[in-house]
Amino acid sequence: MNILLSKPHMSGREMAYIEEAFASNWIAPLGPNVNAFEAEVAAYADHPYALATSSGTAALHLALLTLGVGTGDTVFCQSLTFVASVNPIRYVGAIPVFIDSETTTWNMSPDALRKALVQAATKGKLPKAVIVVHLYGVVAKIGEIRHICREFSVPLIEDAAESLGSTWHGQMTGTIGDIGFYSFNGNKIITTSGGGMLMVPNEETRQLALKLATQAREDAPHYEHEQVGYNYRLSNVSAGIGRGQLEVIEQRVQARRRVFARYEHMFRQLGTTYQQEVPHSRANRWLTAMQLDQTDLHRDTVMERLASAGIESRPVWKPMHLQPVYRDAEYVTVDGEDVSRRLFENGICLPSGSDLTLGEQQQVIQTVLDTRSIVTEQSV
Repeated sequence: MNILLSKPHMSGREMAYIEEAFASNWIAPLGPNVNAFEAEVAAYADHPYALATSSGTAALHLALLTLGVGTGDTVFCQSLTFVASVNPIRYVGAIPVFIDSETTTWNMSPDALRKALVQAATKGKLPKAVIVVHLYGVVAKIGEIRHICREFSVPLIEDAAESLGSTWHGQMTGTIGDIGFYSFNGNKIITTSGGGMLMVPNEETRQLALKLATQAREDAPHYEHEQVGYNYRLSNVSAGIGRGQLEVIEQRVQARRRVFARYEHMFRQLGTTYQQEVPHSRANRWLTAMQLDQTDLHRDTVMERLASAGIESRPVWKPMHLQPVYRDAEYVTVDGEDVSRRLFENGICLPSGSDLTLGEQQQVIQTVLDTRSIVTEQSV
């Protein structure tokens, strides 16, 4: 592929931090860059407690552990998401219950969530946590969802893996619920190659997460272990990359928002629809995802044409309730309408990198428009 979906975009400052790590011989999963990266992400998010991890998945696993989620518990999770939002539920022996999306943001439906919580309360088995995802960097209806979770006294985990830089009423996603996390995977808005950041509510929770992330070693001169731990800390070298990336996060957000705005404007004639921003929110528009159900285009036809032009695209995430590995999981919708399935079947993600040139984006746009012309001619 000549035009990729979302590739790393270096700031030029990363090597200075990496060389500093090598010069000081701090290349292990601790060191000055790790400490500084945690402090800098915390400052950017205006949240005092952050813990750098080896991945966003590791951060979610730690979040569940710090909330005491274990074998036989249930956890409610958005169905329309990447599988990493769900797998850690199984890591701890808990049972996922999937919640359908709503059509505005494509994220968790507050109505479906309330329905599921009422059903669970009636059975006397409320979930140990709810995981809401800010899909493709677009803020969920987080105010309503947080209110519902508080009403039922259920902790809310924010999967902000894709949404660093997205805000609601000026507050950064990942800090609005009870606990949240970011991903710095290679295709995210900023990257550490692989890594994550857990945003926790207090120092006590941070210390527990830190202990679990470093093999759960007890305070003893020898290696003493009373519980199972993990090797989940970020390396000092990777943290250096993250520091250089974080310096340009606002530039990256604005670049991706401009990419989205151009697609929205140029495809207006097609009848495509997109995730909408809830009032008082800002989406980082990590990926531009659009729906084709109001057009005469089929997702797979558009993807094939893009691929033939050397342009990478991707379907919207296949919902978890449709995945073979989770075929037996409960799924809660409103009035039997499967919104997540429809969004998947008609949704396509387009190249959205912050270094996407105007010329490259125009190639993407023209290829889609040409596909429409061909489809129209064939139907005549």
